[in-house]
Amino acid sequence: MKLQKWLLTRYNPRVASARALPVLNHQRFTSSATPSTNRHRPLEPLQDGNIDYFREKCFVPERPTILPRQFFRDIPAVERWFRPGTTQNDTPRLRLNIEYLEQHGPNAFVPLELTQPSTSESTNSELSFRQFHAPLSLFLQWMQTAETNPQQSTRLYLAQCQLSDLPQILRDDFPVPNIVTRAGRGDVYDANVWIGHPPTYTPLHRDPNPNLFVQMAGGKVVRLVSPDDGLGLFATVRRQLGRSGNREAAAIRGEEMMQGPERALLEKVVWGDADTQDSDKEWYEVCLGPGDGLFIPKGWWHSIKGVGEGVTASVNWWFR
Repeated sequence: MKLQKWLLTRYNPRVASARALPVLNHQRFTSSATPSTNRHRPLEPLQDGNIDYFREKCFVPERPTILPRQFFRDIPAVERWFRPGTTQNDTPRLRLNIEYLEQHGPNAFVPLELTQPSTSESTNSELSFRQFHAPLSLFLQWMQTAETNPQQSTRLYLAQCQLSDLPQILRDDFPVPNIVTRAGRGDVYDANVWIGHPPTYTPLHRDPNPNLFVQMAGGKVVRLVSPDDGLGLFATVRRQLGRSGNREAAAIRGEEMMQGPERALLEKVVWGDADTQDSDKEWYEVCLGPGDGLFIPKGWWHSIKGVGEGVTASVNWWFR
């Protein structure tokens, strides 16, 4: 509680003072989001993780796909950053290895997102959102607090933390997968880590480069739509808000996307019930568990929710 009070005071001006991974039922995670309608087509995992097969079937034709389940279970970070644990219902899950991260990252500064109920009477927004940088130790304290009180309304999310900003010993826990180095030109545009307690949320957007998204702990649900359909949806939302539907805005995880009317409209478009969704668009839905990897081609629009209990953590590589 002291940590939560300090966060609210410091960052909210409105406040005055390769082991076996847990067995995971991928389908159950859809219950934490709006139940799927017929427009959400599942992506079937590739049966073969061979580089040439992946390049021919997915990378060159720019088709999203799931790599074979638990294909990335041997990433060193999965072993070092997390430890076995259970939920309150004794369900196996992974917990953040606080001791390891504290030992190797005492001086690291990381990007954090603070989301909490709005306290302003002058706004129609239900959530207040703020981005800032802070010591990794602060985030680790928060994760310990959230583990004992998962229902708290204030959330802290380590979002889009560049691996290059971490100490070398932690960076070494994320060797670049062969699919990234060999499927395309072999160079990595950027790599990022995402860690939090569910629910975590990334709004509808698209990436300017191919993206390999790997789940390390917990579960996430991803909904995807094609470049043309996604651009139309995003432009419609922007017009409803009286803004231009510029392409650049959709590639930045900014405050407009994360709070207020834009967040509400984007979330309704992607995660609302069947009556609020555009049935003419072809959507895909993917449920990811520890060790699973999703290939998102350049330009494909997607929105991501962390679901379930315990820590949810991912790493992604944007490559050319």
